[in-house]
Amino acid sequence: MSSVMPQPETAPIVACTVSRDVQNFDLLIEDMETTLGEAWGDLGFVEALAFFGQPEAEALEFIALAMDQEDEEDLVLMSEVITQAKARKIKVILIAEDVTPASLHSLLRQGADEFIPYPLPEGELKLAIQRIQAPSEPEKIESNAPALRAGTSKDGAVIVVHGIAGGTGATTLATNLAWELAILNKKGETAPSVCLLDLDLQFGSVSTYLDLARREAVYEMMSDTENMDDETFGQSLLTFNEKLHVLTAPADMLPLDLVTPEDISRVIEMARSHFDYVVVDMPSTLVQWTETVLHAAHIYFVTLEQDMRSAQNTLRFKRALMSEELPTEKLRYVLNRAPKFTDISGKGRVKRMAESLEVAIEVSLPDGGKPITQGADHGLPLAASAPKNPLRREIAKLAASIHETKSDQAKAA
Repeated sequence: MSSVMPQPETAPIVACTVSRDVQNFDLLIEDMETTLGEAWGDLGFVEALAFFGQPEAEALEFIALAMDQEDEEDLVLMSEVITQAKARKIKVILIAEDVTPASLHSLLRQGADEFIPYPLPEGELKLAIQRIQAPSEPEKIESNAPALRAGTSKDGAVIVVHGIAGGTGATTLATNLAWELAILNKKGETAPSVCLLDLDLQFGSVSTYLDLARREAVYEMMSDTENMDDETFGQSLLTFNEKLHVLTAPADMLPLDLVTPEDISRVIEMARSHFDYVVVDMPSTLVQWTETVLHAAHIYFVTLEQDMRSAQNTLRFKRALMSEELPTEKLRYVLNRAPKFTDISGKGRVKRMAESLEVAIEVSLPDGGKPITQGADHGLPLAASAPKNPLRREIAKLAASIHETKSDQAKAA
């Protein structure tokens, strides 16, 4: 009888960190141990390429590729790591600290499945692992993607909505204005075609307001606009109630400067060629392509409220545009939660605010109350969830006014 005791089988390695020195990413080590126990290992960049060819790598489910600014010199090597991993159907989670958007863009295009900034947000690695381990299913929403005709040239009007501060109702206005334009129904006229673009790449919530799924196709299209055609753009859109076409924000939170002004320009021009109206929901932050959208816009709505933060941000916003000699005449200031008609003192405060800011408040939107939040939570525009709400009525009037102006200009031409 053999005197050798049987040895317990070691758990297979299902994941590896790949980095120059994993000790530079102590939070990653902690999260890997918490999530995977001892079923993970650590490799250098060159070691990873060698390991992929060994039998032990067959059990590998994913790698966590960690990098910082010093690793940008080895971008080609890291791209090769991603390429070789994807060739062996190994998922890639990219973890980056202080890395330029250009480098991130390059590695994401190479095929990284997930991106997490370092230091790691609490619980984010575990969620990323759950997402990549979830069984892949064909997107059920493909049938919801509209087929766009090649060669069309509508030269649509671009209407932009930009919140001067968080919570000023920019997305509410953009979403409901787009829907009101899409359901305009004048006798003898076909309802205009409308496309709603959510360009808040990090916190865009148009998809939530309309109960639409966020799609990987959006990121794929935005990351390669040079090769974008009518079909690619159409497959990135979703339709709401068969009338409104929507480009949602990407599924993952991306750096705002991951896309270039040229990318944004191509997307807007593609949308203009297919739709009568292109409504753009902008991030509050000014980015390198804000100027691109401003130049493309026919109307640029800026939403604000009657408070000090809106006043201060409006002044800073104006100064920033004027210092770059940008077309501020396109700006239309929209006061959200405006005082009621009978509130004389409130109207006086609004007038003094406009005079001190040296702006004209051309649109006043009433406070719609709880139905606004409830409608958004249920993924319905106000026309469906609260058709008699005073805010809905004002947005419907605004949409009708915009369409009438456009029709008059078309007749004059």
